[in-house]
Amino acid sequence: MRHALITAGAKGLGRKVTEVLLEKGYSVTVNYRNDEAAVHSLQQKYAYVSERLQFVKGDVTKKEDLHHLVAQALAKFGRIDFLINNAGPYIFERKKLADYSEAEWYEMIEGNLSAVFHLFKKTIPIMRNQGFGRIITYGFQGAANAPGWLHRSAFSAAKVGLVSLTKTIAVEEAEYGITANMICPGNILGDMKEATIAESRKQRDEMTPIGRSGTGEDIARMIAFLCEEDSDMITGSIIEVTGGMDVIHRYR
Repeated sequence: MRHALITAGAKGLGRKVTEVLLEKGYSVTVNYRNDEAAVHSLQQKYAYVSERLQFVKGDVTKKEDLHHLVAQALAKFGRIDFLINNAGPYIFERKKLADYSEAEWYEMIEGNLSAVFHLFKKTIPIMRNQGFGRIITYGFQGAANAPGWLHRSAFSAAKVGLVSLTKTIAVEEAEYGITANMICPGNILGDMKEATIAESRKQRDEMTPIGRSGTGEDIARMIAFLCEEDSDMITGSIIEVTGGMDVIHRYR
């Protein structure tokens, strides 16, 4: 049985990924930071497959917590096939780079870039030994072209660095049956993060060219596809799931 490790997988976009992978028959280790209610909700919903699901509390900006997460996943399930780097600290306040504190800068870099490095270092020997692995990172629309993003400087700097990292991993680990790809969601807000596609079609979204908001299900479906054994031809790809929205320039 394939096993997935996902950061921040108890709520938001990550919850839908957890749900889709469980429903496909995989086992899942879910990292969460502090939302016990979200964990309890998932435990109740998937009580019938509780043997395939575990939760590990931890902060993705702390290397020790990430190492503990990998150790717990391996101890319970004996393998790690999918590493899904869903967690991505974000500063919602819109401000220029000059107004960022050092603490905010390092939180963005550690949580969005260094966290992937620490998890990669611990999981790659496991995946190499298995001769199989799928690594998924998250970016933003346009990240592959290294654009400037007004008021999102630290977050975008980390994610653009992650683009190169993802592509490098794809090349370096291809011989071991390991792929690495980045998903770039559109402007998925509020309840839409945990919504289904069917739910999003009930209300028109004028900001998105296809006419509906993106959802957690849109992201989860793409990740599940990339994790399939026969998706090995897709690696080093930066895949935008935006419904045609220009996320960066909509505020300019």
